[in-house]
Amino acid sequence: MQAWQVHENGEPSEVMRLQDVERPTPGDGQVLLRVRAANINFPDALMVRGHYQVQPPLPFTPGVEICGETEDGRRVIANPALPYGGFAEYALADAAALLPAPESLDDAEAAALHIGYQTGWFGLHRRARLEAGETLLVHAAAGGVGSAAVQLGKAAGATVIGVVGGAGKAAVARELGCDLVIDRRAENVIGAVKEATGGRGADVIYDPVGGEAYTQSTKVVAFEGRIVVVGFASGTIPSPALNHALVKNYSILGLHWGLYNTKNPKLVQHCHEQLTELATRGAIRPLVSERVPLDGAAAAVQRLADGVTTGRVVVVPSLENGAAV
Repeated sequence: MQAWQVHENGEPSEVMRLQDVERPTPGDGQVLLRVRAANINFPDALMVRGHYQVQPPLPFTPGVEICGETEDGRRVIANPALPYGGFAEYALADAAALLPAPESLDDAEAAALHIGYQTGWFGLHRRARLEAGETLLVHAAAGGVGSAAVQLGKAAGATVIGVVGGAGKAAVARELGCDLVIDRRAENVIGAVKEATGGRGADVIYDPVGGEAYTQSTKVVAFEGRIVVVGFASGTIPSPALNHALVKNYSILGLHWGLYNTKNPKLVQHCHEQLTELATRGAIRPLVSERVPLDGAAAAVQRLADGVTTGRVVVVPSLENGAAV
């Protein structure tokens, strides 16, 4: 089979190599899946660079989220068992963790339903307890993680403010359903949020960016507001001023979705059932901005790492070379 392999850490476009390798052999409790689609996530880029908290042994195949097919023809969503990741024709996964792919979504959309939407659901509902009528602020609203949070916020009955970088991403955020879109490159984020909320601020802030975005969050969070810390795409990990959280009476909530797979896997299953129901009635639908063939995976991972993509970029091995759509 063909698979992308990383033999040394570095930039994805430089160190990912498409090679002919043997199909992996399932271990105890594992299954072999034919990869129908593999969604690209920011952790893939971090892993290739050697900057992720989980680092598989070299060489490895990246790709942490797929829609795959079992030997008996079932279409499933899975997190591949590294080092046999999803940017390949076949991948391994834990049999007990397989989730049925919603019939309402195609392969690329189903591949993108899992990590980003689970993170959004746990962040907004389990951690922040978002309520209908509240104001939700989403940083990087046009990105893969942010776009999921926008849709989930709207489905929950919140007023959603999306912060993006650039006019093109602003257009995407509007299409996703944001009630207000703020282009951080052209507008003052703090002033725009305060004006839109009558000075009150946002009840829940969803932050996968960190750095300056987190600083802005602390200045626009409402009384009894909640800031959900999801990640640090900016590359800068903020150091919260806890005296500020005390004086303004807001909460800082960390979210490591992966822990639920070991600490409370039943909640992951429950979340998937909620997401499937929302997808079936059309309340959420992964924004797949690009489908690329297998030979385009390294370039696509690099584009995501460089912050120039919107929505989800998905690798579809069955696409012919050069047939990206």
